[in-house]
Amino acid sequence: MRQRRTLPRLSGSLLLVVAAAVFGVGAAPGGGGTASAGPPPRPLGETVPAPARVKAGGSPYVVTAGTRIRVDDGSGGARRVGEYLADLLRPSTGYPLPVTDQDGRDGIRLRLGSTDPSLGSEGYRLQSSGGAVTITARGPAGLFHGVQTLRQLLPADVEKDTVQDGPWKVAGGTLTDSPRYAYRSAMLDVSRHFFSVDEVKRYIDQLALYKINTLHLHLSDDQGWRIAIDSWPRLAEYGGSTEVGGGPGGHYTKSDYREIVRYASSRYLEVVPEIDLPGHTNAALASYAELNCDGVAPPLYTGTSVGFSSLCVPKAVTYDFVDDVIRELAALTPGRYLHIGGDEAHSTSHEDYVAFMEKAQAIVGKYGKTVVGWHQLTGAEPVAGAVAQYWGYDRTGAAEREQVAGAARNGTKLVLSPADRTYLDMKYDKDTRLGLAWAGYVEVRRSYDWDPATYLAGVPEDSVLGVEAPLWTETLSNSGEIEQMAFPRLPGVAELGWSPAATHDWEAYKVRLGAQGPRLAALGVDFYRSPQVPWAAE
Repeated sequence: MRQRRTLPRLSGSLLLVVAAAVFGVGAAPGGGGTASAGPPPRPLGETVPAPARVKAGGSPYVVTAGTRIRVDDGSGGARRVGEYLADLLRPSTGYPLPVTDQDGRDGIRLRLGSTDPSLGSEGYRLQSSGGAVTITARGPAGLFHGVQTLRQLLPADVEKDTVQDGPWKVAGGTLTDSPRYAYRSAMLDVSRHFFSVDEVKRYIDQLALYKINTLHLHLSDDQGWRIAIDSWPRLAEYGGSTEVGGGPGGHYTKSDYREIVRYASSRYLEVVPEIDLPGHTNAALASYAELNCDGVAPPLYTGTSVGFSSLCVPKAVTYDFVDDVIRELAALTPGRYLHIGGDEAHSTSHEDYVAFMEKAQAIVGKYGKTVVGWHQLTGAEPVAGAVAQYWGYDRTGAAEREQVAGAARNGTKLVLSPADRTYLDMKYDKDTRLGLAWAGYVEVRRSYDWDPATYLAGVPEDSVLGVEAPLWTETLSNSGEIEQMAFPRLPGVAELGWSPAATHDWEAYKVRLGAQGPRLAALGVDFYRSPQVPWAAE
């Protein structure tokens, strides 16, 4: 599988020299070349996620060798987005695409300071005409999301690493867009199988294309502890030394983790780290005997069973451990949230579970973070401001659903991750080689065709903070396998989180999704060619 580049490849100055020599003759000084040459541009609204409002019309813009990317004078945020855009477009176009703070009415213009309150912090307006493409936003995140839309409006070959023929047209008109939900997340389980920093970065780049703004990292489980903790060094050194199937495992140093956080931030994703407690803790229990009630460390575990491990709730050392881990992880994490798991604690009594979660939540608050937990947290007492992540499915009992709904009515916010809709590790059908099927088969339509606002009866609509697509990795061990299961379902979950409910229509969506096929192929993503989708020719 060809690996897509994720970092800058060639300096702008060198490209300027090369491209000026090759393309300089006859190039329009600011782009906007001949619109009549070549095939028509992609329709303005044919993107994923679907934009909120589209008014098509007018001449298309054409990126040429003379195109400049113009950013707000003195705006570091706009310049960073401009440099990111230039790094995306230079390899395939072969054009220099200088980023400049010189004002002008031509080129690709990135403008901050919109006074339109409807755009919020992540919305944008894209206007395209024969002379320029202008993206306007209130903040850099909005510009960045607008760039992802611009990217999808260009031909799929723009994603390739070598110079392609073009032409590079953007349809004329105006597109105004902002997200439905503030929390649009994907989870990557790095505990069942360990994934390198570069593999995580590759996934981050794929998430950014579809306007995902949160990366939930599942950093600990029975099979492996993946983050270095200075005060408890054996967690990573020993607890991280294996994985499902008995492979070598691995862990992130603090420097590694900071690099993941930095890279995610450069793509406007917030990292939410998870330490799963009090169950799913065999890696920790194997590393430190004193965390076990009987003082005996169990062996490391490389299977896939769940529910058999638990911290020793009555022991004082348990809370020294939790405090140290949360303190060090909170110090590494600039984001608002810290996930403490809480699911499948079958070896913890209800009384102990409630007592433990009360203390664990207080520790998270002590270090300035907002608690996130799987929805079993609602069986304890969620603290004010806590977020519960619902992962039930159609066979989840009515009492459990009502417990979650009751917590929502009492002020707990919800992130929705129904396992039979958004769990990306569920098999597509009986012939899928990878993945599991305990929640049933999840084809592309089933993953897309639901409404977060009405999914859980009795939940106030404003209690839904957003959606998440978790990817558990019991059966996945490399980027190619991640991508086979994530795509094409992840774009649909992204659309549920971003696009207005009024745009939700499977018949229209499957056509827009089908048009993404050549783009994913150009990115080197070996996605599942679902028979439910009319895929465009690659």
